Amino acid sequence: MLHAVTGTLINSKFDANFEENNSMTASIAERHQYILNKLREHGHVAVVDLSRDLKVSAVTIRKDLKYLEERKLLFRTHGSATPNNPYINDRPVNEKEKIRVSQKQRIARYGAGLVQPKDSIILASGTTVIELARQIKADEQLTVVTASLNASLLLSRDPLIDIIQLGGLVRKSSSSIVGHYAETLLGNFSCSKLFLGVDGIDPGYGFTTTNSMEATLNQKMIKAAQRVIVLADSTKFGRRGFSRICSMDEVDMIITDNEVPASYVENMEESGIELIIC
Repeated sequence: MLHAVTGTLINSKFDANFEENNSMTASIAERHQYILNKLREHGHVAVVDLSRDLKVSAVTIRKDLKYLEERKLLFRTHGSATPNNPYINDRPVNEKEKIRVSQKQRIARYGAGLVQPKDSIILASGTTVIELARQIKADEQLTVVTASLNASLLLSRDPLIDIIQLGGLVRKSSSSIVGHYAETLLGNFSCSKLFLGVDGIDPGYGFTTTNSMEATLNQKMIKAAQRVIVLADSTKFGRRGFSRICSMDEVDMIITDNEVPASYVENMEESGIELIIC
């Protein structure tokens, strides 16, 4: 695992040839190839940057992106494009837990190593948080406050772990608790760490989830924790959920996998967030 590393990416032969001959106007096919190469390299592309690099108008670039989106090669967003759909639909936890399993296990393993003896921690919800609960092994007494029903069941097997299960409305898709009662109870706690699962990380917008009540509960969790640690696999970068949890400066650390695009690594470093790549 690596701490805050910036990946070195190798430009394709097309990119090199294009830059050597940038005084020439690129053909439509060359523009499309250039756009797709940049998208693979950086994880996102901006219309203004492509217009400058390819020496064509923004209108032409938007037409190119529309053409490529129609062929399911990218997704357009406001002023840019991404390789994945940036808008997230809520899916049941039993579906999400089957996706990117090895990456989530590596992320959770590192997170479990941050838990100290006699610690008091908060676990939010999500499949990576559930995997973290599976990985935690207490050597001394540990107190865990959690919204996740599945996390509570896993942790209940360890006699050294005291579990405070938040109560309230059950959000069935995530098997977790949300609502006023859980938020009120959190106001009575002060914990060393919050392990937070998110659905989207957008450097310009912050951390998001698909559910507004979960976002509100997550905000209360942040206030109750001295340190906020986000557990998120690389597919969460460049995406947005329906509800904003917090801005970039409210998170201390992100633990992710080694497929995160280099441009996002640079963004996290500039934001002052400690980025752990597993």
